[in-house]
Amino acid sequence: MVPDIGRGSRTHGLLVYLYGPGRREEHTDAHLVGSWDGFAPDPGRDPGLDPKVTLTRLTAALDLRVKQAGDRAPAKHVWHCSVRTAPGDRRLDDEEWNAVAQRIVHATGISPAGDPDGCRWIAVRHAEDHIHIVATLVRGDLRNPRLNYDFNKAQAECRRIEKEMGLRHLNAGDGTAAKNPSSAEKFKAERTGRPETSRETLREAVRRAVAGADSEEEFFTRLREAGVRVKLRHAPSGDALGYNVALPGDRNRDGDPVWYPGSKLAPDLSLPKIRLRLTDGAAEPSAPAVTADRTNWSPPARQRRNAVVIAERSATLLERDEDGEAAAQLVGVGELLDAAAQTSPATTRAELAAAARAFERATRSHVRAERADTRALRSAARGIVQAGGALGRGEDGGTTAMLVSTLVLVTLAAARWHSARGHAQQAHASRQAAAHLRTAYRQAAATPMRVLHDQGRALPEAQRRTHEASLRAVLPEKVVQAEGMEARTDALIATLAQAERAGHDSEALLRQAIDMRELDSADDVNDVLVWRLRRIAQLPAHPGEGARRSQAATRQATTPSSRTSERNATAAAPLGTVQDPNRRSPRR
Repeated sequence: MVPDIGRGSRTHGLLVYLYGPGRREEHTDAHLVGSWDGFAPDPGRDPGLDPKVTLTRLTAALDLRVKQAGDRAPAKHVWHCSVRTAPGDRRLDDEEWNAVAQRIVHATGISPAGDPDGCRWIAVRHAEDHIHIVATLVRGDLRNPRLNYDFNKAQAECRRIEKEMGLRHLNAGDGTAAKNPSSAEKFKAERTGRPETSRETLREAVRRAVAGADSEEEFFTRLREAGVRVKLRHAPSGDALGYNVALPGDRNRDGDPVWYPGSKLAPDLSLPKIRLRLTDGAAEPSAPAVTADRTNWSPPARQRRNAVVIAERSATLLERDEDGEAAAQLVGVGELLDAAAQTSPATTRAELAAAARAFERATRSHVRAERADTRALRSAARGIVQAGGALGRGEDGGTTAMLVSTLVLVTLAAARWHSARGHAQQAHASRQAAAHLRTAYRQAAATPMRVLHDQGRALPEAQRRTHEASLRAVLPEKVVQAEGMEARTDALIATLAQAERAGHDSEALLRQAIDMRELDSADDVNDVLVWRLRRIAQLPAHPGEGARRSQAATRQATTPSSRTSERNATAAAPLGTVQDPNRRSPRR
């Protein structure tokens, strides 16, 4: 059961909407299910009376004390709370909705039970799954009600109602969520043909601008380059105190831009919070996480490989019992997701953007992020953003699949971390992000995994049996015995064979990949190991790339020799040819 509270100044206008047809003719059989005294006029059910006249009488009854209070009445004297059941809940009847309304106005202090001077209120129902509670904020003694933390109190009462009425139990809020768009913002988005509200668009734009930013100036530059209007608030000394953002063309009824302070977009997007993030984890240049680039990988592919290594380290840190460090890592992972989403290929862009949007909720909790070193994550995000968009094919597409496969495990580690600390909403958000990432992974990995499966099936039978024996010897027993395991090992066997041809001990390499971290949360252990092996052995992420580059190297080798051609041939050689402690001669 979800409450949504707002305030306004026009009682009659709100009632006209509630008793009207709605913006899409969705309002049906509008009628009262409860009121402050049980005798309020009902424009939807009073027989023999003109509904417009009854609506005017109802407005006057609700506003009586507001008029009596005169200048002492608050400017926004209308309190409006919609209460909605969750999808799949049973249908409540009018008496049950009346009981819900009475409990909400009691819990919030609008009209405490047994208080004859409580505010006047009504509950209107025009749909099966929700009601609207409307109250005017002047008590019978002409004082204003005390409404401190009214939303938190309404939400807590809804949790109790769910339990007592046998409804779906939703996760309790903890005050760290971003502010939801108001009904007016949603209606404006619909009216102007926008897919989402300005608040939501701006929140995502600010998150993406701060992902891997190296300085405050770069953050604001990115915002402006994204087409966002930026207005800074300065102290008398000239120092910036905060910032406001607006979408071009988004104006109020007076024709002025609709500005949103960063702190109103999300608690962690205020300028002081962003400055703290930039100070704690400045994205300073650092040594690449992979060895020297000897296959001419594109910048997007190279940066994604770097990010894989750093993301794996973050997953390990999330499994430790160090709350402050883990909370800081979650913020960095959020930036990495934002960076990947804004530079992803078209095939995976929507799902990665949805994953980043969902995980944003998982980056905030009451566990305070210590001043931890998040430079690695922020540098990885910065590298991805600066490298630009990936093409979605060849090595770019393969490294996207490699990164997304790792991010699935990171978000699942975040879900376990939050669950262990009772952060229900954040754990749910992490699992939502993982679900979107799994879909993105299937899109990105379809082509390279199909090629690998074909290569694995084409191997000589003796070579296949050798690698299958290695898998049975090294993989955990429960993984080997998993249903359909053998039918899905073709890509893994092909990768082991390629690693061996590159000079690695395939069995030792496999043990190294398994020991990196747990596999229990993997949706498909084979796929996870394929990408770990290909990264460790420095194999092309797209298996077709290796053959293409080998052919190019062969053509170079047959041309008139020179020092330059030898260097170019060396540059085209697979990365697996570098000296490695696990390296041995290929099997004959």
